[in-house]
Amino acid sequence: MPQLNPTPWLSILIFSWLAFLAILPPKVMAHTFPNEPTPQSTEKPKGEPWNWPWH
Repeated sequence: MPQLNPTPWLSILIFSWLAFLAILPPKVMAHTFPNEPTPQSTEKPKGEPWNWPWH
């Protein structure tokens, strides 16, 4: 049964994965987002306490 012989198919699988791993990650990592998030200040805004009657 030639289908069970892994010699040609294993090498094709390995070389195709090596090609994908060599080509795709740089293309994906080079992608830039149009709206980069701006850093916010670490200080929390001072809020006024609520004066609600709790009854």
